[in-house]
This record gives sequence, C-alpha cells and structure tokens, in this order.
Amino acid sequence: MSPRRVAVTGIGVFCASGKNRRRFWEALTSGRSAIGPIEGFGELRFPNGAQIRDYCPLDQFSEKEADFLDPFAQYALIAAREAVAAAGIQWTAQLRRQTGVITGSCVGGKLTEDRAFRELYEEKKTRFHPMIIPRTMANAGASAITMEFGLTGASFTISTACSSANHSLAQAFWLVRQGSLEMAIAGGSEAPFTTAHLKAWEALRVMSPDTCRPFSKDRRGMILGEGAAMLVLEPLAAAKARGATVYAELAGAGMNADAHHITQPSVEGAARAMELALADGGVPADAVGYINAHGTGTPANDPVESKAIRRLFGAHADRIAVSSTKSMHGHGLGAAGAIEAAATVSALDTGVLPPTANYTTPDPECDLDVIPNEARRAEIEYALSNSFAFGGLNAVLAFRRYNP
Repeated sequence: MSPRRVAVTGIGVFCASGKNRRRFWEALTSGRSAIGPIEGFGELRFPNGAQIRDYCPLDQFSEKEADFLDPFAQYALIAAREAVAAAGIQWTAQLRRQTGVITGSCVGGKLTEDRAFRELYEEKKTRFHPMIIPRTMANAGASAITMEFGLTGASFTISTACSSANHSLAQAFWLVRQGSLEMAIAGGSEAPFTTAHLKAWEALRVMSPDTCRPFSKDRRGMILGEGAAMLVLEPLAAAKARGATVYAELAGAGMNADAHHITQPSVEGAARAMELALADGGVPADAVGYINAHGTGTPANDPVESKAIRRLFGAHADRIAVSSTKSMHGHGLGAAGAIEAAATVSALDTGVLPPTANYTTPDPECDLDVIPNEARRAEIEYALSNSFAFGGLNAVLAFRRYNP
C-alpha cells in the first residue's frame, strides 16, 4: 500500500503573539513583535522576553483543573482545543481509539519545579503540593489532551531541546502516513519563565540585551518566548471525505544529528536535515519557495543556517524567501517548531509570507532574501520549517500548499 498523503486540518496557537491562531497570524503578518520587558523576575542581564501577558488560568480552566496542570500543560491543552475545534471533528469510539497525541517540550513543568525548590531551600517547607510530580512531567500536556478528548491511540512526548516540537510533528506525520494512526494532535508547549531558568539562560551568554534581530548584522542574541501550538493531522483522503478544511499538507520530514558540538550548529548537519525532509516528501529542491528558518538571532546560528541553505539549494537559494518569526514570538524552545509550523502552514494557506522583524543591517554572511520587516504576498508550492537544537539534534518539516 502506498503511503498516505497527510493533511493539516486544524491549527491552534497560544503564545505571546496571539492567544489564538487568528490573532497570532494577524500579529505576524503585521510584523508586530510581542517582545517586551520581562515581568516578575527581578533584575536580569537581558531585560526582554516574549511572555504571554494577562493570562488567567481560571479563564480557561476550573480551579481544580488549573491546580493539576503547570502552565506549560495548560498552554498545550488550550492550543489543542482550538485545533480540534478548527478541524470540526466528529468523534466516534473508533476514531478515539485511532487518534494519538504527540507533543514536544524542552523543560516541562519548570514553574512548578522552581516553586517547589524555593519552598524547600528558601522557605524550609517539608511538605509539598501532592501534584508536583504530575505537574512537572514533560508529558503532562500530552496526557491532558488525551483525557480531554478521550483519545487512546499512541501518545507520547519528545524532549530534544529546541527541536522537540518538530520531532513530535514528524513522528505524528509518519504514524498517520503509514496507517498506525488515523489522526494525530501534535505540536509543542513551553512555559520557561522562572527565576532559576532565566538565570541559567543568562549564564549561557547567548541572550540579546535588547531584541531579536535574526540575520541582521547587528544581531546580539536570542529572546525567550513561551506558549504552545498544535496541529491536527489526518489522511488527506479522510479529510476530503468528511469535508474538512485542509490548510496544507505535511509532505515530508527529516531528522539527523550533527555529532559535532553541544551548542555550536553545523552547516553539514543542517543541510542534511533539510535534504532528508525533501527526500522523504519527494520534493524537488527547486520547488521550495519559502523557509521558516530556525533563525535564533545569535551570532553563531544565523550564518551557519544561511550557509546550509546555500549548500543544499545552490543558485536556487536566491529564489527562496526566508524568514525567522522568532523575531516576533521569541524562541519558544520545545514549542518553537510547532509555533513556526503554524506560521508556515498559514503562509501556504493565505499566500502571505511573514517577515523577519527588527531587521536593520544586511550581513554578508547571511546573504538570503530574509523578507525584512514587512510581510510579502507570494503563492508558494512548498515550504520548509527548520529546527536545529542544542546537542546537534535537527528536525525539518516539508509542507505543501493544498490544491483541491
């Protein structure tokens, strides 16, 4: 049996750029950055982040539900609810048995963990909240989604630093394509804003003292973001049969390891991951018109990613539009790939390419068409979404515009 084509029929987003997909996409296509002063954590060497502002869990959950879930899992469930609603799914007992949930998270329930350590070491408490372990586990978001919708298919969580969500979407895609699942809810979530975690990033010395300027010569580092995004994946034939809206197709996925350095990216590894995604989806290199770049805004990442794109695509690289939406929603760590997949699918669906915001000065080492500051209309057939993680673990997704 030939592999099944896989459709994206639902998108849910909850992040600093927007608390639903519509607002998120409006912000991105307006070039509006959600980066601003970090609130609630005292003095830091980097003052800015892409926090979700004015979030009240009780607007989304009962008090009991909120008590069971760390914010990262809450975000995952909120995004999944929107994605499922957008997909217009009519659940049956059989479909619930054949639907899985595959999520990514880099750090899991960090807020719960940080609070517990503060209570233990600073406040000298000896008794803790009974749900600390369930709240901190990285699979808490996936488990909450399965229970919300009664889904009993293969479900799990992947933690591969900044590639977590792309690895999760790739695994979900393959499970649906090969027939192991009839539907998957997949993506990533993260809530990394805690005092200890921010101090850890401060120590790494990769954070920008002002904002995120990917590919710009005056870039000074990355900006942390938070939130979640989830996609509903199902066989294209099934989506068409039930009259579902198809936002795009997930055509291929590639993953590999640099085996190079714990924090420094590799041109060879990044190029190979993109090449594997194209090969997996049978996508000609010269058909790619847009790349949502990993684009962290660090001195190390952006030139390496630019060189990798040129190495793989050769002269065609001059005809590929490339942007980093991290310039607006920040680096969501384990959620980054999912948020960027939502942006990539939306670009194919609407014919609008989101820009690289905050761009000021061309860098000869990043000699690509980076869509500076303003969105662009373009009908693109194929697009890539890149994630290149610390530890050298790469995952790239290839999407196809849906042509009924």
